[in-house]
Amino acid sequence: MNTTQLLTDNPTLYINRELSWVRFNRHVLDEALDTTHPLLERVKFLAIFANNLDEFFMIRVSGLQRQVAKGVLKVPPDGMTPAEQLQAIHSMLLPDLATQNDCWHKELLPAMAKAGIHFHTYSDLTPPQKEAIDTYFSNEVFPVLTPLAFDSSHPFPFISNLSLNLAIIVRDQNKKEYFARVKVPTNLFPRLVRLPLPDGRTCRDDRAVHLIFLEDIIAAHVSMLFPGLEVIATFTFRITRDADLEIEVDEASDLLTTVEEIMEQRARGKPVRIEIDCSMHDGICHMLEKKLGVTSGMIYRVSHPVGMADLMQLMGLDRPDLKDVPFQPSLPAELSEGRDIFAAIRHHDILLYHPYDSFTPVVNFIRQAAQDPDVLAIKITLYRVGPNSPMVNALMEARENGKAVAALIELKARFDEENNIGWARALEREGVHVVYGVVGLKVHAKLCMVIRREKDGIRRYMHLGTGNYNSTTARIYTDFALMTCDRKIGEDVAHLFNFLTGYARIESYHKLLVAPVTMRQRILSLIEREVTRHAEHGHGHLIFKMNALVDPECITALYKASQCGVTIDLQVRGICCLRPGVPGFSETITVTSIVGRFLEHARIYCFNNGGNPEVYLGSADLMPRNLDRRVEVLFPVEDPSTRVAIVSAILPVQLGDTIKVRIMNPDGTYSRAIPAETPEPVNAQSWLVEHRGSWHDAVP
Repeated sequence: MNTTQLLTDNPTLYINRELSWVRFNRHVLDEALDTTHPLLERVKFLAIFANNLDEFFMIRVSGLQRQVAKGVLKVPPDGMTPAEQLQAIHSMLLPDLATQNDCWHKELLPAMAKAGIHFHTYSDLTPPQKEAIDTYFSNEVFPVLTPLAFDSSHPFPFISNLSLNLAIIVRDQNKKEYFARVKVPTNLFPRLVRLPLPDGRTCRDDRAVHLIFLEDIIAAHVSMLFPGLEVIATFTFRITRDADLEIEVDEASDLLTTVEEIMEQRARGKPVRIEIDCSMHDGICHMLEKKLGVTSGMIYRVSHPVGMADLMQLMGLDRPDLKDVPFQPSLPAELSEGRDIFAAIRHHDILLYHPYDSFTPVVNFIRQAAQDPDVLAIKITLYRVGPNSPMVNALMEARENGKAVAALIELKARFDEENNIGWARALEREGVHVVYGVVGLKVHAKLCMVIRREKDGIRRYMHLGTGNYNSTTARIYTDFALMTCDRKIGEDVAHLFNFLTGYARIESYHKLLVAPVTMRQRILSLIEREVTRHAEHGHGHLIFKMNALVDPECITALYKASQCGVTIDLQVRGICCLRPGVPGFSETITVTSIVGRFLEHARIYCFNNGGNPEVYLGSADLMPRNLDRRVEVLFPVEDPSTRVAIVSAILPVQLGDTIKVRIMNPDGTYSRAIPAETPEPVNAQSWLVEHRGSWHDAVP
């Protein structure tokens, strides 16, 4: 058996993808436990941990459950069967959920009370507060509630995905008990309801905040829904359903309509998890299991509140003293308001590193194009746009000004479908050429091209990024953007747009690495080149920064490079299926992960290349879906000063983190960095905030 086959077929060399993700989400939970974060930032991390779990169950766990139901025998490279993965996930999550509960009840709630943010139950309200809540319930909440009974004449009610519910037991005069369900209308009312001060005065600021959960209000008044009956017990529960519904694009005559239908089906997918209040007695629990068709392993008993993702609402409080200190992103002088962005790009390539660098130049790039009489056309890919998008507004302005505008909006961007459908229709109404995607592929590349008529002919200006055209996430995700008018890159981007909007089939590109056409083989060949350079000159070094490393072929190539002595630094924020530090296979590989104030989202692929580094940035992680089933782009950083900024200024800081970094062990677990004796501790994100914009001054 050859070395490649040995590496590929050895399950002990691979970490299970799902378990790796669970460990990543534990890092998010650890941030909620970190007392160096401001208080509300800790609450935010607790909410993110819960929201991540929701999506994990809707997509990944649901997929495993379907495999078990269908008797699927295919296993991932690590060799775990779907049933084994489900059991392992359940076992790993239980201590994390216990930690989540303790963090909320034992740490965050007491700390918030000391800071003036108080949570109440109905029973501990003062008379003025009760009066206010009674009025609120009677006038606003009560009219929209619908109790749904379950008996011989009432079928078990349908319970939608992620809806919060009350399971209610009532008793009639003959002592016969009945079950009913009431949906908590968190889509109509805030989950956290603001109370007046204990003496009844209205809170005038957020220094003294009194809150009560909406479900607690309903539970306290639930007898109003069942006059003549005695309410015996009330319990909170929540259902997570399978939301991983595939869109059969080949069979869809109208993709937009098909996506809308799929979104409706998502709320009715098969249950994959039930979260129940830990006080719920076994009789109700068993009844829910039977009626929903779930097993006991899909039941998670949790303490109040059920569904902690809603705690993100607390970030809306005006308490800057309990949040991260805001900072003003860097803005290169040549890109400041009123300056000619096109002239700046003609002068040299421009690298932006968000959120340390402002996202404003990206918006202004489109706005200037929309208003410039010499601009003929704008083409852009939109994946996750966000609400109230200044980018989309600028595209509509461009169309109003007579520009030819083409926008590829990926309707299949999971959980952003509704938002993208709205923008697609709005752009179409303005006369923009809207393309919904590509048959069989999801378009994940981040590209914008402006075509401008100039004295010496037509020139293309490009913005290429690692992140979405979303001004909201640009403030909390770390992403790179490159602005260039390089002719060859312009030709590549033009060819790619012709493929996306038409029938062009491009087999090769000048400079871009494009999936699923050239990216996989080019990355593998660059890794192999590093091995060759190392054999000839030594100093072989690969530095890859990404969100996930899953692809077996790429992992095998990295193992082989390590066996040949190449030093490999991998910084993988989330899922990593490669085992570092395994004797004889990956002794020269180090894997780290940073989870902190910002979401590490940038992808960097740096090849030392015998001392002449070659650097690519882009949208793709090393996963089969990115390399084979998506349209992705990695673009080269060719400007010497820009490349030096990444290699000599940014990457060393990222790899030198000693505070927020986790170091992966060969068994897939992580350890914190051991503090060095002499150097000062380094928080890479904090350092980049303090030194934001300094990389613009890097020189070859």
